[in-house]
Amino acid sequence: MIKLSDRLKAIADLINPGETVADIGTDHGFLPMSLWETGKSPLVILSDVNVGPLKKAETNIAKYFPGQSFDLRIGSGLQTLEHGEVDTVVIAGMGGILISDILAEDINKTKSFKRYILQPRNAQKYLRAWLINNGFHITDEKLVREGKFICEIISAVSNNQSAETGYLNQLISKSDNENKEQCDMYLEISPILFVKKDPLLVEFIENKIKIELNILKSLKSGVKSDKSHKIKLSEDRIKSLMKFLKRSLANEYEYE
Repeated sequence: MIKLSDRLKAIADLINPGETVADIGTDHGFLPMSLWETGKSPLVILSDVNVGPLKKAETNIAKYFPGQSFDLRIGSGLQTLEHGEVDTVVIAGMGGILISDILAEDINKTKSFKRYILQPRNAQKYLRAWLINNGFHITDEKLVREGKFICEIISAVSNNQSAETGYLNQLISKSDNENKEQCDMYLEISPILFVKKDPLLVEFIENKIKIELNILKSLKSGVKSDKSHKIKLSEDRIKSLMKFLKRSLANEYEYE
């Protein structure tokens, strides 16, 4: 049986039994193969823009499931899929801007799939903003450890697929015109994680504070004369992060 990493297992756990799945940027193909092996997904598509990763997937298929045929496709982003061909599209291990670009290429096709499970390596805030601004509802999130990093996994549906507005979307719409700083923090640290009391949330915020403290230290020790504005921005960001940390330590989140 294929053993998934904690990151891939967390993604697999978000997929509902019986859902058909396309893994965009499949690389070694372990996630879709595991979904098929466990019977969770009756149809899996392994797609990648490069030949190399698909060759790795083919090698793994031959190793774990000799004689079994899987649907491997080469092409960019969602171009390898037909309109509405699967229930859930997984795009994991890419940058948030690249994921946004893939989704934006053909928005009508993008919205034909019921759900997306996204795991951006960076620019998570940018991706959340893109989803909300383009009619997607962020319905679930979770944190998972991978080595020294904490990964963010986002589940989203389009407004074509659900009449229910995501929790994060509601908060952003309420705060957008009132408090830009608060809105930015909601996009960076999802309130869904507070509601779910994600076990990695405290460490996740603490890591952000450590990074920002190092940035502030570097700014203050620098010699540039025009750094006062950047110092103020860094200090304000630390204050905002500390507020979120206090809430996470208290296991509470206010939502009015």
